[in-house]
Amino acid sequence: MNSRTLTNILLSAFLIAFACTMPQAQAFNLGDTLKGALDKNKSGKDKPQDKSTAASGTETGNTESKNQPAFNLKNPSKAEEIQLGREITGNLLGAAPLVKDAELQKYVNQIGRWVASQSERADLPWHFGVIESEDLNAFSAPGGFVLITKGLYRKLENESQLAGVLGHEIGHVMKKHQLKLLQKQQLLNFGAGLVSDKFGSGNQTIQKVIGSGAEISARSLDKDAEFEADRIGVVLTARAGYDAYGLPEVLQTIGHVSKNDSSVALLFKTHPAPDDRLTMLGDAIGAKLDNVKDGKTLPDRLYKLKN
Repeated sequence: MNSRTLTNILLSAFLIAFACTMPQAQAFNLGDTLKGALDKNKSGKDKPQDKSTAASGTETGNTESKNQPAFNLKNPSKAEEIQLGREITGNLLGAAPLVKDAELQKYVNQIGRWVASQSERADLPWHFGVIESEDLNAFSAPGGFVLITKGLYRKLENESQLAGVLGHEIGHVMKKHQLKLLQKQQLLNFGAGLVSDKFGSGNQTIQKVIGSGAEISARSLDKDAEFEADRIGVVLTARAGYDAYGLPEVLQTIGHVSKNDSSVALLFKTHPAPDDRLTMLGDAIGAKLDNVKDGKTLPDRLYKLKN
């Protein structure tokens, strides 16, 4: 056995052991993190930040003040990308709030952050949540914000499937799919790469960007972006020590849902057909997973919904 093989075996053992013994996540509430954005969504006006919101704003680069610099849509900084994602996610949560189950939210956040730590953008302040919707879908926004519907969560049978779904959305953020599409659309609309007004609810230009971002996060990515996110989701799931076939299993489950079922209407309208996604994944992966040590599925650890 050469040193490279031994290193790979040890690394795989470490990843699996870590996935099975992850410490409890700290108290987490995506709603608190997005409180400022949610307040603006509900009232249409800026509201003063309380201390908890100010603290989370520091984490996400949100420094709303009269002296805030211009928002550079053409080449946003990481802090600007995070702030944009925060506002977009606030819009999404204005339409479908978080499920009121703190333990569920903490659990999904814990798994999501572990999978995200395997990505090329592990430095982002990742946030995950389950929203009140019986549709089968998941969404992501620039800067590390990921939402999964309660309807899709109900379909999951084990933790590796959850990791696969979250890995797919992490892939979108990692490759900046939504941000790139938003840049392309808004640059065409505005005829310039720099939004020169201050970032705030009174700015119609940036509010248009936020509204478009929510639309893009929900429905506007092209097939190539979805196929790429599928591939990344499988890789990240495997890196995290889970069974790499978690995402394909979810795609198979969705594929068995009737196209006439209203719960998948938006998903089928905005994503390639599950069978096509599975075919593309099979072609891309081939025999590459043959030498990957079997990962964990962890069905007993999947958090059970209360209702």
